[in-house]
Amino acid sequence: MPIAVVRAETFYTPPPGQPADLWADVPAAELVWRWMEYRAGRRLVPPDGSVDDVYFARINQNRWVADCSSCGSAQIVSPTDPRYACTECLWGWCTLVFPLDPAAVEASLMGLKPALRNWWNADDPANPDRPQDPAPDPGPLSERA
Repeated sequence: MPIAVVRAETFYTPPPGQPADLWADVPAAELVWRWMEYRAGRRLVPPDGSVDDVYFARINQNRWVADCSSCGSAQIVSPTDPRYACTECLWGWCTLVFPLDPAAVEASLMGLKPALRNWWNADDPANPDRPQDPAPDPGPLSERA
């Protein structure tokens, strides 16, 4: 059985010794806040409001991730809850753009080793494989220099 692409709900789980369903009522985008709170050993409060930023989710080494444009931090995200708020700089909540069919994207990567599973949205400006806009036509060349 192939290793599934990691989503927030399968990565951010309750600490050892706690019931596996302890955070079952927490939306996927908010699981990272519970997880970080436990790891940091201090209270972390998610932002109250949303911001107008829109981020593109991508698959990086078999994990759905989003990068914070404010501080550069990243976290594992999920197409089941397309929101993102940064636990480092507290910027958020931002809308996340996922492909129309995340399961199809995940399935298309299953033939690769997990460490080689990478995918970028074609519209993401940070996509290293994004087609470049064609250079403008300079028009007729003048003989004058």
